[in-house]
Amino acid sequence: MPKSAKYLLIGSTESYSGKSATVLGLSHQLQKKGLDIAYGKPLGTSLSEFEGNVIEEDVQFIANSLNLPSNRIAPTMLALNEVAIQKRLRGEDKTDYRASLAQQYLQISRGDLVLLEGPGNLSEGNLFDLSLLQVADVVDAAVLLVCRYKSLLSVEALLSVKQRVGDRLIGVLLNDIPAAQMETVNTVLRPFLEQQNIPVLGMLPENDLLRSVSVGELVKQLKAEVLCRSDRLDLMVESLAIGAMNVNSAVKYFRKRRNMAVVTGGDRVEIQQAALETSTQCLILTGQLPPPPFILNRAEELEIPILSVDLDTLTTVEIIDRTFGQVRVHEPIKVQCISQLMAEHFDIDRLLSQLGLNPAVALP
Repeated sequence: MPKSAKYLLIGSTESYSGKSATVLGLSHQLQKKGLDIAYGKPLGTSLSEFEGNVIEEDVQFIANSLNLPSNRIAPTMLALNEVAIQKRLRGEDKTDYRASLAQQYLQISRGDLVLLEGPGNLSEGNLFDLSLLQVADVVDAAVLLVCRYKSLLSVEALLSVKQRVGDRLIGVLLNDIPAAQMETVNTVLRPFLEQQNIPVLGMLPENDLLRSVSVGELVKQLKAEVLCRSDRLDLMVESLAIGAMNVNSAVKYFRKRRNMAVVTGGDRVEIQQAALETSTQCLILTGQLPPPPFILNRAEELEIPILSVDLDTLTTVEIIDRTFGQVRVHEPIKVQCISQLMAEHFDIDRLLSQLGLNPAVALP
């Protein structure tokens, strides 16, 4: 491993804070600076085959998005799931993951900077010696923490991380900040964190597109039947509306929302009609009642998919809500969006300075 190579571990205090999105946005900036980067996710959640190697799905997507060659993709050591935990607890898995990590990640040349995506939180992976702090210790990585901003109470978690991570913490990225809170974050929270030697390298505003899910993902999660426009499952859903009121109230309600999925009963034809004439990305019908032909025809014209689910409305809404809460950045439009946000709101030069990297030196 060349001495000039650095390791940057992207961590978070809770799952779905935006680590993968940060890796993507950051990587595009680094590549524009001329840096030769590599990427890996030591602890994964879903493994699959990629170019003959076992690889995590997020790693595969990011590697494809960044056009990384196989020798710039670090292997995932383990998929964290119930089966893996049971094997470890029973003593069936005696793997020394610390040694495996050192062997796999330290002995192969991986360019100027290796970006590693950490576990969901600071505790995850402890059972396998693959927690954020344990990985950082093995590869001597600097840590960038992504924090999904909820309120000023977020400061508590950040101070706790600083105490645990110490000097390895070279900065934080505050993510998903509501527009109404941006000034407070900038004038109150940011100066305080800087005083605590916690550099704020970026503050990303809340973005509806990044919080959205594709119609295709809803089909997958709901195990839905697609009744029409299966060619438009790439449409992005930003909000959820439930068509359970009278039609006049529904029309007013629908007109206030944009890019929505509307959940309603298969027998509520007037609601279905109202939804199709507003900013609807898909119509989700419960009760397994087929819509009348004129609804299907209108949906075909407007290119709006109609899904049918074998679920009641409450269960359907719960699944969709959960899907919104576990959004992944696996659509090209989201990659473009996060890249633009990071370019505008993240201080890449300060990060490189913190890492001791000079892009001019990194160029061949």
